[in-house]
Amino acid sequence: MFLIEIGAEVQAGSLSLLAGTVDFAGDALNYAVSLAVLASALALRARAAMLKAVSMMGFGLYVLGAALWAVWHGGVPQAVTMGAVALLALSANVAVAWMLYAFREDDANMRSVWLCSRNDAIGNVAVFMAALGVFGTGSAWPDLVVASLMASLALHGGWTVMRQARGELGDDSAKDHHGHVH
Repeated sequence: MFLIEIGAEVQAGSLSLLAGTVDFAGDALNYAVSLAVLASALALRARAAMLKAVSMMGFGLYVLGAALWAVWHGGVPQAVTMGAVALLALSANVAVAWMLYAFREDDANMRSVWLCSRNDAIGNVAVFMAALGVFGTGSAWPDLVVASLMASLALHGGWTVMRQARGELGDDSAKDHHGHVH
């Protein structure tokens, strides 16, 4: 989906598709990190979740910056391409979120994976709505608003994962190497 979205984003000139593209790339990295540390100690999984939280927040800041730039320098994106890619990406993300739903309350590492997929599905619906807005108005504003909302969702998700990971790191530091609480 990342490769499809990057090609569509370049063709369509949509910031909301850019948000999805950057997010897909981040998710691929997040999933790889999550699988790599799945059987590791809680502290290592929490540190991996911190890394993922920072990447989610970095994505959010990048897209917000791109949206601000586009207010003055951007054009009107291609609504049909935006809508088609949003629907394709939605089907992929709903399938992944459905598979991960049972693990959403596990540690911060698994929560971050589920939040990424959930946020992606929400974002895909929003991009589709932006495409309808761009199509109906002939303006880039629906795209800019949705890109900003997606960036805000990434910032909030990253902050949530970071708080949980910090808590897990704090909980882990109160235990000795045998798991006993001091």
